[in-house]
Amino acid sequence: MNQDSTNSSSSDFKWYVVHVLSGFEHRVLKSLKDRIITHKMENCFGDILLPEETVVANVKGKKRSMKKKFFPGYLLINMVMNDKTWHLVKSTDKITSFVSGDRIKPTPISEEEARLLTNQVAEGFKRPKSTAIFSEGDNVKVLEGPFATFVGVVEAVNERGKVKVQVSIFGRPTPVELDTTQIEKV
Repeated sequence: MNQDSTNSSSSDFKWYVVHVLSGFEHRVLKSLKDRIITHKMENCFGDILLPEETVVANVKGKKRSMKKKFFPGYLLINMVMNDKTWHLVKSTDKITSFVSGDRIKPTPISEEEARLLTNQVAEGFKRPKSTAIFSEGDNVKVLEGPFATFVGVVEAVNERGKVKVQVSIFGRPTPVELDTTQIEKV
């Protein structure tokens, strides 16, 4: 979508959150983009985001990547709010409402909230995260890397998705920092 236009300045663009029927987010995203093009309103819409991240899960010993939504049932829309754009969004199938404190006129989210959400979306695309939860003392097996097949004990877990595992190398306990996607519980 294009934000540059002779009709709308970039300061007219605000971020709005819409509620959609859960499970239909991707379909609504495509439908809304198609409707914007069909109605020749590209100059009034910027990015339309479905906040999600890639997660890696171990299913029957095999890694599977899948998308996980940050906010199931919601889309973020950068748009110029006017009667035509409001009606286009509201009349899109499976969009139930704008998320707003005002029932009559939708309220945009703050620039700070928008920046946090768009950065979170960008971070979610950069690095897959694991769905497994590890705790200190868990026995784990290393699945990949130079320590593949080693068995060890979790010493520490940090918020960045890294785990410090104590493995035995040449008969000596050695701490190794691994990503949660590189290990599984035994």
